[in-house]
This record gives sequence, structure tokens and C-alpha cells, in this order.
Amino acid sequence: MLYYLFNWLEAEFNIPGAGLFQFLSFRAAMAILFSLIISIIFGKRIIRYLQKQQIGESIRDLGLEGQLSKKGTPTMGGIIILISLIIPTLLFADLGNIYIILMLIVTVWMGIIGFLDDYIKVFRKNKEGLRAKFKLLGQIVLGLIVGLVLYFSDDVKIRDYEHIYVYEVENGQPVGKPVESYDANEVLLEGNGMLNADGTRYLSHDTRSSITTIPFVKNNEFDYEWLVAWAPKNARGWVFPVIYILIIITIITAVSNGANLTDGLDGLAAGTSSIIVFTLLIFSYVAGNFLFADYLNIMYIPNSGELVVFSAALIGACVGFLWYNAFPAQVFMGDTGSLAIGGIIASLAIIIRKELLIPILCGIFLMENLSVMMQVSYFKYTKRKYGEGRRIFRMSPLHHHYQKSGMHETKIVARFWIVGVFLAIITIVTLKVR
Repeated sequence: MLYYLFNWLEAEFNIPGAGLFQFLSFRAAMAILFSLIISIIFGKRIIRYLQKQQIGESIRDLGLEGQLSKKGTPTMGGIIILISLIIPTLLFADLGNIYIILMLIVTVWMGIIGFLDDYIKVFRKNKEGLRAKFKLLGQIVLGLIVGLVLYFSDDVKIRDYEHIYVYEVENGQPVGKPVESYDANEVLLEGNGMLNADGTRYLSHDTRSSITTIPFVKNNEFDYEWLVAWAPKNARGWVFPVIYILIIITIITAVSNGANLTDGLDGLAAGTSSIIVFTLLIFSYVAGNFLFADYLNIMYIPNSGELVVFSAALIGACVGFLWYNAFPAQVFMGDTGSLAIGGIIASLAIIIRKELLIPILCGIFLMENLSVMMQVSYFKYTKRKYGEGRRIFRMSPLHHHYQKSGMHETKIVARFWIVGVFLAIITIVTLKVR
């Protein structure tokens, strides 16, 4: 909103300083500052309200050190993160940008699912929370929304300077899919493209594409359409969208559940997520900046740079939340925050075509997910085979295994953060190392 206001003031009255809002770096800096201020100042009031309403965590005794001392600590603190993310985004981002619209939908959608889960746990006194099938249904619907937007929207394009794409024209703008394409032969069109001589066609380097990035590989582009090469040509038109959307649903579900499982120690999920989102902010910036994309020889995604403002707001929200969530926690994130953060991270990675880097970047989430899957599978297998269930870990998710081993939770959290930083550095290195 302020973005539009100050651009109007600059255009109409040439007010000194108003032009700063045209700069992505300035708006990102303001977003992170505002989100920090909101989360720290209003976070305290929200925590007091949660305490007043007796919205506290009920603890099941699992024999973990210091566990029972956390009983009654306010939960649903993810509300602090959501408010601190949404308000700066509305103030400083371009709300007409398709990616910002999509990320706001992801945030609100997953926030509602998490809120319902926490509400049932706290007010209905049901430790199971929202039934797994309904939670999964919500994640599937979100994946469907994200997949449909990315596949069908004319605003979601990459820029391919090796080809020129020809579009039909409506109101002077390209519409639909390209009617034809040909080699650019080193001809570079300015900006988003141009009308041809008689104004009947629009020429552009921009095209809708299902290409993504393969890490550590030269010529590192992978086209999801290759996955349907086996299908008859007349069936590929509907087979491919189904497979593409199923992949997106799987990614969003896996990452959001991974973030949810990681939220088990004071500051663990918020700190780990901040590291991941900071990395995605860097990728968003270089993917949305022509000069950096050209220098690094990576995919240029027009308008994706606006995600820098959104990512900055989320970093500020998570760091501000850590003010109260660091050991000993004054508030817990709850599913309201963890499910939303996981869905956001997955969607950001998909939008900037870096989803194949998720196993590296989100390695903490992956380890937490795998530890639970391995523990449950092995327990069921040994129970069938030996009549008695056996365990691989002392307890899952993985962070509880280390707790059971006698390690203090602050040390576990710090070491997980260090691993997160290490994985983030490896992820960033993929920009150049192929």
C-alpha cells in the first residue's frame, strides 16, 4: 500500500525521498525492520492475551529433561509470525505481483489449517488436533492452487534469450501460449518484448515453462515435460499438468510436515527457518535481477525479485519471534506457525525453480521427517516379525533422540542451526559450482 502511495507521490508531486520505494533493496529493508518491530512490540501483547485466555501447552510426559517445566506455556504463537509477515508485505510489496498474491494465499491458507489444529488441541482438549486426513486435504488443496497458478497463469514466465516467442495480442499485450517460436540468433528484445510492425503479434523472450534447476550440473535445466515422454502425444496435454501438480503437492506436503516436526525445541523451528528463508531471499534476488542472472548464468524469472520483500518480512518475523521463543520459551509457535512456514518455504522454492535444492537446503526438515518415518516403519516391521516393536532412535523426531541421550536442548538447537548454516552455504554455492 505504501509502495503505491509513495510511487504516486513521486509521480504527481516529486516529493523528495518518495522515489526510494521504487528500489527493491529499500522496501526489503523496511519490510524486515517493520516485521521485527511488530513481532517484538505486539508479540508481548499477544503472549499476554494468550496467557489471559489460558491458551497453554498441555504436556504429555515423555521423560524428557525440562519437559514438564514447559507446561502452561502459551501456544499458537505462530499468530505473531503471521501478523508480522502479512502487514509489512501489504505495506511494502507490489500487491499486483502474481507471486506476492500467491504467497499471501499460501500464508493465510496454511495459517488457517495450523490454527484449526491448535484450536482443537487447546480448546477441545484433544491432543491429536485436526485429524490427519483433513490436514492432508488442506495441504493437497494448497498444492493444487499453487500448481494451477504456476502452470496456467500468463504472468508466470521465464526469460529465454535463445528464442523469440510470438504471441497473439489483446489490448496491446500478449495472451495465451506462443503461437510459434524461432531462434533469436543473438537478437535481444528490450524489456518484456514488443509488438511487430503491424501490431498483430507480440514478440518476446518470455515464455511459460516447466523448466527447473538441477544443482551441481552444467546446463542445469530439467524440464518436467520430459517425465511424460512415454505418454502418447494426444494425451500429454492432460497427463503432464496432472503429474506436475502432483509433484508440487508432494513438495508442499513434505516440507510443511517437516517444519511441523522440527518445531519441538525452543527456538529450533524459528531459527532454522530464518536460515532457510535468508537463502531463498538470495536466490529470489538473483533470479529476479537480469544482471545477476546473466552473470551467474542462471534462469531469469521476470517479476520474481518482488519475493525479496516477502522473504525479508518473513525473516524479520521469525527473528522477532525468537525474542520470545528462545530458551526458555515464553511462547510456542504451534502448528499455526510451523505449517505456514513450511508451506511458504516450499512454495518459494518452487516459484524460483529451486525445488530440487530442497533436500539440501531443508536438510534439517528432511532429517526430522526421515527419523519419524524410519522409526515408525522399523517398529511396525519388528513387531510383526518378533512380536515386539524395536526402535532405531531413542525417540523421534531426531531432536528428541539427542535429548534422550542427555544433551541439553540449547546445545541441540545451536548445533542444528550450525548444520542449517552449513547446508545453506552448500545451497548458495550451487549458483556457481556445477
